[in-house]
Amino acid sequence: MSVLGRALAIIVVAVLIQACSPEQEIAPPSEVVSTPTLIVRGDRLFVAARINGVETSDALLDSGAEMSFLDKSFAEQVGLVTAGSETARGTGGEEEVTFAEGVTIEAAGLTLENQTVAVLDLSDISSRVVGYPVSIVVGREIFDAARLKIDIEASSIEVIARDADPVGVMLPMETHKGLQTIPASVEGGEPVQADFDLGNGNDVLIGADYAERVGLSAPERIVGQKAGGGIGGEVMRDMIVLRELEIAGVTFHDVPAAIDRTDTAADLNVGVRILRKFVITTDFSQSAVWLQER
Repeated sequence: MSVLGRALAIIVVAVLIQACSPEQEIAPPSEVVSTPTLIVRGDRLFVAARINGVETSDALLDSGAEMSFLDKSFAEQVGLVTAGSETARGTGGEEEVTFAEGVTIEAAGLTLENQTVAVLDLSDISSRVVGYPVSIVVGREIFDAARLKIDIEASSIEVIARDADPVGVMLPMETHKGLQTIPASVEGGEPVQADFDLGNGNDVLIGADYAERVGLSAPERIVGQKAGGGIGGEVMRDMIVLRELEIAGVTFHDVPAAIDRTDTAADLNVGVRILRKFVITTDFSQSAVWLQER
């Protein structure tokens, strides 16, 4: 999952969180501020961003975060006033967050005004999960606001016109507990919905219920354990190897996967390790993504 984890859990964290947050409207993009660059560090994606005019290059891009998150110390630097609190649920547990309203987010060539963001201490996520300082987790507001073309291997992200004809295989998106999903097939089975999670810089995740239904969690499939988890702390997950994983007509072989036992887990969660094999065009507002095999 994302780093903040359903979320960020792997906000995987997919590093990863699922936060219960106030309802807010997504402001339309008001301007293109520059030609943006995608900063790729391993399997983590960063962009330069400005929050109320204060710039940082440590903004983690996370399509699996239901809203944007700011590190508490950075929010204080920006001078944000926070109020209220809710519980952010991650794969490792729960953590209280506060909220700041009326925030302007500039990232990925877009300016989004009058946003509500969550504020919490991201130091544990930075050191334990991401391996780099994280001032901001830029969530799905950016993906909701515009059609984006993302080429991870070319380190590029750009806003494109909605009347353009994207290349690649078009996959319909559905919504599962606040995250966008795409169809995928495991080992020749019937398609299931997989979280589309650019905040997940680790292994594919398999929901425990799905794994049990199709026999993926049988003792003979377990090849070891691996630490994971985002908000709320670290957890150990059983590891398996998927013989085949098919997405958009492309078949991946011998794919490491971790079993996610949280009660919010989707059947699958695919992140950067898989998605970087494609040139990606997202249009969350039209519930579609186009994947072109590189």
